[in-house]
Amino acid sequence: MADGFEAMVDEALTFFTQLQGNNSKEWFAPRKDHYKTAIAAPAGFFADLMAEELARLTGKAHRPKVFRIYRDVRFSKDKTPLNTHLHVMWSPADKDVLAPSWFWGLSPEYFVLGTGVMGLQGESLIRYRAFIDRWGDGVQQALDGAVASVGASLSDWGPEPLKKVPKPYDSHHPHGALLKRKALAVSAPLADDWRETGVIKASLSTVKGLMPLWEVFERHL
Repeated sequence: MADGFEAMVDEALTFFTQLQGNNSKEWFAPRKDHYKTAIAAPAGFFADLMAEELARLTGKAHRPKVFRIYRDVRFSKDKTPLNTHLHVMWSPADKDVLAPSWFWGLSPEYFVLGTGVMGLQGESLIRYRAFIDRWGDGVQQALDGAVASVGASLSDWGPEPLKKVPKPYDSHHPHGALLKRKALAVSAPLADDWRETGVIKASLSTVKGLMPLWEVFERHL
């Protein structure tokens, strides 16, 4: 049963498709109010509702965040000022950098939901690698299950992986590909029937398909 958020999705897809060919502050300025009313405001409501559902499913409070449309171009060669996508993240309230988060992304090219840990460095990266070394079989099993159940795949969100397996781990480590990563996020497309079932129900269906991986993170990372 539709939940009303399909209108937000349709508005966003139309808006971002147009924005891709007109990515400028001049084009956006007269359309800013429409973006805020038809896309940003319902996205905030959606994020709040999903935070409640994630707390119910995981037993942990989650903080929702709807990402801004404005790009940070200070250190980017791409100086286009606006994002052509709608991204939402839910982070566990315990603030542990290694606590797995959930993310949801919509653009003319994708409509996905995922989970994982991103932006690892220093001590958190050391902990992540020790986790993969010790629990890599469980991680891989959960990954394989997510592929089978909801068509998940490793996401390219986050830093580029290393070229080689980091020391002190063997270059032929059975989970070398995971050890090379500085982030581990997995995403899956929402089911094609999201318009009939509703965006929240379709999102939660994907959450359930990824839950075994989230649980491995939560228990052992």
